[in-house]
Amino acid sequence: MWAQVSSIGLKGMEGYRLRVEVSTCVGADSFKIVGLPDAAVKEAKERIRAALGSLGYVISGQRIIINLSPPDQKKMGSLFDLSMAIALLISLHELEGAVAEDTGFIGALSLDGSLQPVEGMLAAVLAAKKVGLKRLYLPFDEKLPPLDVVGVELIFAHSLQDVIGHLSGQWIPPHFLKPNAVEQMDERGDYPDFQQIIGHSYAKFALEVAAAGGHHVLMTGPPGCGKSLLAWSLPTILPALTRKAQLEVMSLYQLAHISYLSTAVPPFRNPHHSASGVSIIGGGQYPKPGEISLAHHGVLFLDEIGEFSKKTLDMLRQPLENGDITISRTHATITYPASFIMLAAMNPCPCGYAGSNSHYCICSARQVLAYQNRISGPLRDRFDIQLSLKSVDLGIAGGDGRRLEESSKMVRKRVEAARQRQYERFGREITNGRVPYDELIKASPLTPEQQSMIQQLLYQKDWSNRTQIKIIRLARTISDLSDERGSQISDESISEAIKLNSVSGTARGQNH
Repeated sequence: MWAQVSSIGLKGMEGYRLRVEVSTCVGADSFKIVGLPDAAVKEAKERIRAALGSLGYVISGQRIIINLSPPDQKKMGSLFDLSMAIALLISLHELEGAVAEDTGFIGALSLDGSLQPVEGMLAAVLAAKKVGLKRLYLPFDEKLPPLDVVGVELIFAHSLQDVIGHLSGQWIPPHFLKPNAVEQMDERGDYPDFQQIIGHSYAKFALEVAAAGGHHVLMTGPPGCGKSLLAWSLPTILPALTRKAQLEVMSLYQLAHISYLSTAVPPFRNPHHSASGVSIIGGGQYPKPGEISLAHHGVLFLDEIGEFSKKTLDMLRQPLENGDITISRTHATITYPASFIMLAAMNPCPCGYAGSNSHYCICSARQVLAYQNRISGPLRDRFDIQLSLKSVDLGIAGGDGRRLEESSKMVRKRVEAARQRQYERFGREITNGRVPYDELIKASPLTPEQQSMIQQLLYQKDWSNRTQIKIIRLARTISDLSDERGSQISDESISEAIKLNSVSGTARGQNH
């Protein structure tokens, strides 16, 4: 007898319809799984045999072949245990009634027949609608966040017997089998508030622009000037994650085998400069998300960026441009999302005190140039905002350093308002730093005078075309923060964008 049911296979975060085909006939005991299964999938036959045996089903004296289609995709993990068990029961006439083609099954089996959560389950749930499923059976997991996939009925079960009972019309899932809705916390107490940072008013303004438009920032300054403190404060002014974004982030952490609390706070990743390229970009024999994907919808902070290997830094160029990373291996090519705000900090020279008024720099001009060249031109060109910071004189900044500064909550309200203007302008949740340039310029055309001014600067300063585009993106964000609701970008915003892209943080008196 032949039977078929559906499940969901994963290629990174992307899901595809997986068809579980089972053929059984009377003969010598044989149980084979084909379709490029890995070791975990091959071992499923023992889990299925034991689980069915615990429920009283006998599969001895049967020649069983299970084909996981498409057969040219590598199948990994225990995600398909439940679907194979159901298809096998249908093939053996132990489960009456047809299972609809748009019904899917995911979950791992224990030897006693209970269902267990599996790696990638959340990503599979998010992909259910895209692959054409209208009903999905999955294990109950109290750690799973509340899920509401429009157009897909999710049926949570504790055991294989529960699934069989529901398919036979003998069991209705009680309400307590669904994960309880919990209030999503937006607690940012782990990060320093803007109010705690004395001075650096221009740097704060730059970070506000970066948060509003999704722009990348490079900070240069001597040790102790506040680069790391400013970086760690950035998550406090970012808008809270939407429900969809939260689920995407949780899916990536689940695939990377890293625990992640369900929270509305954007992720903040801070890898050490000794981290390997694979750990930052992602990869491995069976590719897993790297730091850039774990920072999706959040911030990736590279402190002492000049100490990272040049090869690792240059691998960041594609995700910074495209918002995702494609990892190619012999058995699969996987794409992970990686849309983040890149925040980098470095010293101006090896000793750290080039240009300082309070310390003597012992580096030669050649050493300073070599240190700065650790960041390649193409990578440096991808930073929208470049700040040169200096230490704050607390006496000038506010006497005893207790002057009342603007709080992160106040700044975040402006950032959220600017984001909303961008979403309304482009008709979707995308920022000025990410939207395609032709769409940006169509929604916010420049005047002939503005185009002429930028072209003149392009030739005078020998800017690349990318730099010209970055200035327009920055100017659009500054206009959004200034509550300019029209499509026109102001001349003042363009002038401010030029400063942000090329001048030091003292341009507007960072210490005051």
